[in-house]
Formats: sequence, structure tokens, C-alpha cells
Amino acid sequence: MPAPRYLTIIADDYGIGPATSRGILDLAERRRINGAVLLVNSPYAEAAVSAWRQAGEPMELGWHPCLTLDRPVTPAHRVTSLVAPDGRFRPLGRFLRRLTLGMVRAGEIARELHGQYRRFIDLVGQPPSFVNAHHHVQVFPPVGAILLEILSQNGARPYLRKVQEPWPLIATVPGARPKRVLLSALGRRCARLQEALGLPGNDWLAGITDPPCVNDPDYLVRWVRRIPGTRIELACHPGHLDPTLIGRDCTVTDGHIQRRIREYKHLIDERFTEALQVADLTAVPPSRLAELPPPGTANAA
Repeated sequence: MPAPRYLTIIADDYGIGPATSRGILDLAERRRINGAVLLVNSPYAEAAVSAWRQAGEPMELGWHPCLTLDRPVTPAHRVTSLVAPDGRFRPLGRFLRRLTLGMVRAGEIARELHGQYRRFIDLVGQPPSFVNAHHHVQVFPPVGAILLEILSQNGARPYLRKVQEPWPLIATVPGARPKRVLLSALGRRCARLQEALGLPGNDWLAGITDPPCVNDPDYLVRWVRRIPGTRIELACHPGHLDPTLIGRDCTVTDGHIQRRIREYKHLIDERFTEALQVADLTAVPPSRLAELPPPGTANAA
């Protein structure tokens, strides 16, 4: 008998803006996603948690550590290497340049991530049961090691996204291949550290791409038809039209705001549901994936 195959569908960026959060809640109520991760440093985070509660908590809610959007939860003067003169985080490209040049202090990364972890508990009322970082910054040293230390110290053993794809999948599924190669190469190193600490995660990750590829009606269908493994995560960024993102997360013309609307439509398309059935993938919440034993163990499902 072939091993059962499980898929968890996680919507990133919950709380980034009101319409984005509404779109994610709509998908959860329609049972098209299994979880979402909260940007606790967003100015809309508290309202998003309230909306989640009012909706009856229709999906599991995890933590989305962020070092590249909006303001830190820590006072800016205590994390000066992380912020621009206006007190906001620098965007991803500038953050990575400074990180590579040794201009970002590891102690300040730890201070801010600790603060965001505590902020999540304050908002949600409990530690996160699953985690993945905004812009996948966990794969870049020393961010990943710091994040793993924080999660390990608190003893909750949350499910942590492994940012890695099989190399043949990158070759056969189009879209953002240079980015996916880099993230998978770095992500494999983080995954080994994660496994050594005993934190559960996925076998493989699907869904990393660029905005033009989301225009393809086969965008999600192609992923689920081809991805191997028994514990799979699909990362997505759905939402409704959200003007609050312009100037914070995107511009009017870069395609990112439209991408969220298109991903929402892909997830409610019956072709996607049919593709899951054909691929023999059972959609489960991330807590279920965290409970599964590692592949190859005697008790594996």
C-alpha cells in the first residue's frame, strides 16, 4: 500500500491589511486553506485577530516572523541595525545586502524576534503551533539559527516550514527558478538544523513563484500534480483587493497586489480541488502534519 499523502495549505501574511485578511478568512470558511500566519508587527494585526475570533477561528493561526515590512515591535533605538532612519524595517533587498555585509547585529535580530514571539502570545493567547518567516528570511544566516533557538527554548516544538523543493520539481515547474534554487539550497541547511533540534516540518514546499506565473490557470494544478512526498506544504498569498498594501508591500504596477486576487481565485477553482484528489493528497491543518512521524520510521502512517 502506498503511504498516505498529506497537504497543508498555509496562507501567508494574515493581518497585513484588512482586505487581505478578509480574503484569507473567506477561504478558511470555504475550507480552501488549512492555516494562516500572522504578521504581528503589522498595524492591522490586532484587528485581524479580532476578525478571526469573530469568524469562529475557522483556520489554525500561526506566527509569521518579519524583519522586512512595517515597524519592529521593539523600540527602534534598540534595533538600529534593522531599521532605516524613519524607524521602519528596510525592504528585503536592502536587508539582505546589509545582512551579507555584516551590518545587521545578530543580537538585535534575536531581540526583535523574541519581541514578536511574545506579541503573538499576547494577541492570540497561546504560543504559535506553526511558524514560517516573511520573505523566507529564516533561510539566511544567522536568522534561521536565531529563530530555531527561540522556538526550541520555549519547548512548544511548533511545526516549522522547511523551504525546500526537489530539484526535478524546480526543473519542470516554471516560475522564479533562480529564486527557488537559492532558497532551496539555503533551506536545506536550515532543514538539517531543524531536524537536529527535533522540530517537525514538511518534506517539500510548493508555491514559491513570481507574479506573472500566477496568471497561468494551471499555476496551482501543476504543483500538486508533480510534487512528491508524504508531508507537503503549499504556501500561498491570497486576498481581496487591498489598497493598504500599496507603498508598504507593493506598488501599483509590480503585480503583487493583483497576485493575491488571482491566488484567491485559483484556490476556489474546482480544478484545484480535483487535482488534489487525482494526486491522492489529503488536506490537513499544520498541527496534523506536525503529529506525523518522520518518513521511514516504524510508526509512520
